[in-house]
Amino acid sequence: MNKLLLSLLLALGTLCAQAQPAPTRALTLEECVTLAQEYSASALIARQTFLTAYWRYRAYRAEYLPSLRAEGALPQFHRRLSRYQLPNGEYTYLRENANTLSGRLSLNQNIGATGTRLFLRSSLERHDLLGERRSTDYVTLPVQVGLEHSFFAVNTLKWKRKIEPKRYEEAKRLYLQTIEQLAQEGTERFFNLLFAQQRLATARLNRANADTLFQIAKGRYNIGTIAENDLLQMELNLLNETNSVSEGEVSLQHAQFQLATFLGLQTGIEWQLIPPAPHEGDTVSYPTMLACARRNHPTPLRLELQTTEAAQGIAEAKAARGFQVNVSASYGLTQQGQTLGGAYQSPLDQQGVSLNFAIPLLDWGQGAGRLKMARSNYELTQVRGQQALHEFEQQLFLQVMRYNRQPSLLYIAAKADTIAQNRFRIAKQRFLIGKISVLDLDKAQIDRDEANNSYLRAVRDSWLTYYQLRALTLVDPKDALPLTTDFEKLLK
Repeated sequence: MNKLLLSLLLALGTLCAQAQPAPTRALTLEECVTLAQEYSASALIARQTFLTAYWRYRAYRAEYLPSLRAEGALPQFHRRLSRYQLPNGEYTYLRENANTLSGRLSLNQNIGATGTRLFLRSSLERHDLLGERRSTDYVTLPVQVGLEHSFFAVNTLKWKRKIEPKRYEEAKRLYLQTIEQLAQEGTERFFNLLFAQQRLATARLNRANADTLFQIAKGRYNIGTIAENDLLQMELNLLNETNSVSEGEVSLQHAQFQLATFLGLQTGIEWQLIPPAPHEGDTVSYPTMLACARRNHPTPLRLELQTTEAAQGIAEAKAARGFQVNVSASYGLTQQGQTLGGAYQSPLDQQGVSLNFAIPLLDWGQGAGRLKMARSNYELTQVRGQQALHEFEQQLFLQVMRYNRQPSLLYIAAKADTIAQNRFRIAKQRFLIGKISVLDLDKAQIDRDEANNSYLRAVRDSWLTYYQLRALTLVDPKDALPLTTDFEKLLK
């Protein structure tokens, strides 16, 4: 009963599919790779990751530019008891009922070479005494210039100048690497669908051949030229090929859905893939590819960046346990008056100097411990960096070998495919005249299908090794020119 219900559902689904055929669209490998690099979800994530790195770099660059800042308190009201000390030493409490309005405009500039901060300020305050004895007065600071500097401290701007440009360059290289990895994934999904289409076409062809051979076998069995065992084997082959067609149709729909989902396209479209020619390239030199990888790949730059950050940790640990001096100095003009205009007349000069220091006398070895940890982290970073660099070079060496072996592998696969096709054609003809058994024909068919699949895998591998080598070196192996993209377009 369950089998009957399943058969009815499959038949109904087939009739519905025949009533509403899916739209068909041709697709080449080049188009698939372009769509993967432009519209896939991974491409959008890579683009946003690069934008995050870009705005971080912009924020770093802005630290070297003048910054203008406005501050104020509008209003600052107090109604309370305040304590004041009299000349005889006693305290008295007065009821304070006042309002203050203040505003300040400051222009700041960082000096990256020394870590000094320069500032230019202008401020205005208005004090209103409320209650029975109302009065208003103004205090102005028309102009004030000054600087703030820390001796023996870590100059963070100096370290950022060493780190942030490298980090932004790493983000560019990571984006290019991701684009090439998307080309690999798009190629794999393209060939997965192509394999599914080929398996279904082969299954349908084998089913048609099996049906023809079964009909011929029945006639030969009736006249007694073949045994019943061979006839049953032919019928079994027909049933197996029919089942292979059903499985191939399901696999085809699944592969189409996966490809459309990855590319961010509409599902329900029947993709007719155009098989690509194998990628053919000249033999590349490992030293040349290694030089390109060291110059363009993000891994060497990332290792250099990690070493620089570890060195910054040592500098910060040294500064934290040592003698520290902070100095600030300013010069300006100030005045007060009962009116706003009077507060700007005949301003008086105003100077200020502040010198602060800190000397760690007893920290129970905390500073020394942090310094040793920083140095240990620096050495560990160098060791890990060298190991990662060796692994990367080994991976590149193996990839260059695979790339250079592809022409010979393609030749062997194509030759084997041609031989297997001819062998099956001859075996089929010999079976029809009764020269070989069913088992020999089955073996020839299996070898033909496997050789065809092997050739298609060789074509796929030729493209995969090409994109993998591009991702490892960020150059085109054809001409060793660096891969580029329009980063300005990404920022729009």
